[in-house]
Amino acid sequence: MPDNQPLDSQEKVLDWPFKRTCPMSVPPELAELRAQPPCAVRIPEGAVPARRAWLVTRHADVRQALMDPRMSADEGLEGAPVRIQLPPGERPSSFLRMDPPEHGRLRTLITSEFTARRVRTLAPGIQQLVDELLDGLAVQDRPADLCENFSTRLPTLVIARLLGVPAERSHEFVHLTRVTIGQGDPERSYHAYLELTGILAGLVEDKRHEPADDIMSKLAGHVNDGRITVSEAMGISTLVLVAGHETTTNQIALSTLSLLLDDGLREEVLADDGKLLPQYIEESMRYWSISQDAILRMCLEDMELGGVRMAKGDAVVISIPGGNWDENVFPDPGRLDVHRDTSEHLQWGIGPHYCLGAPLARLEIELALRSLFTRFPGLRLACAREDIPFRRETVFYGLHGLPVTW
Repeated sequence: MPDNQPLDSQEKVLDWPFKRTCPMSVPPELAELRAQPPCAVRIPEGAVPARRAWLVTRHADVRQALMDPRMSADEGLEGAPVRIQLPPGERPSSFLRMDPPEHGRLRTLITSEFTARRVRTLAPGIQQLVDELLDGLAVQDRPADLCENFSTRLPTLVIARLLGVPAERSHEFVHLTRVTIGQGDPERSYHAYLELTGILAGLVEDKRHEPADDIMSKLAGHVNDGRITVSEAMGISTLVLVAGHETTTNQIALSTLSLLLDDGLREEVLADDGKLLPQYIEESMRYWSISQDAILRMCLEDMELGGVRMAKGDAVVISIPGGNWDENVFPDPGRLDVHRDTSEHLQWGIGPHYCLGAPLARLEIELALRSLFTRFPGLRLACAREDIPFRRETVFYGLHGLPVTW
């Protein structure tokens, strides 16, 4: 039977987000919570006051929450919950945080740039970037930081080229993005966001007068035609820049780390010219679940989810790691198994907000891993396991660095 107690009357309220007490595993609380209906958690105070929310952890419930039109992603609604702690009037005006019809109106503007067919045409250019970065890595003093020299730079250069951002400013954009989503210091995040979006708004304005063959120029053209505003073009550009490099950067680094820590897994994945590499990438995305606590929604009407009655206006936290480690869908979820069926993993979401950039990210990760271990067959970790610098205070899980040698 559904739990009829309203959210505000729940006696047990857990502090969220949870910590990954073991860096190689998702937060341990999630396993216990999957055995019960959605529970109450407290979203911490930041740019907006602290508030309660329902936490959804089971795979079936996560899927429903992501696809249910009664769950709003619109952060502009009064009382909407937020994770990235920016003041309500200063949050990104990107379609990621919108509902239909505005979501579809803006998303459609760039959909064609990320289709599987379009992405395949980018492979030669991406491979060239991979080779150039590995050439640079080869002459570095050892040990070298794989994040600094490869896994961070590749996605940043790829998305900068597509978007039309000057490549020489890529380090600046990486820094500002990471401060914005870091969330350890909301005020610092806010100022980094203002600086980042200010730069992008200026680039949009420049491309209104001097367009090129890139996404930002196409958006600038839509501004000139009156189809969208400068603010909307800037919001879409911010989303493409941040999502286009941050998730892929972390996934390349963590997928590499798993292979460096397990010789048997590495040998199996790379055998037969890497036949299992695409399947390994999917399993690695499920296992690491780097989108660890970034997805929130608000109920647009009274509804039931996971055996709980939720009221109109209730906030909902959707746990991707919870769904991806659900034992009922992925037995023994804490084990990287390249032979398991990963078709139901939720790393890229599902439904109307499914990540547009998934085909591009998959291509980048595969080319990166395949080329890295071909070029450096003796690649190995250059620090103790306990000294691996994991990024914790961030909405996307990852590494500060990855010291390697060969």
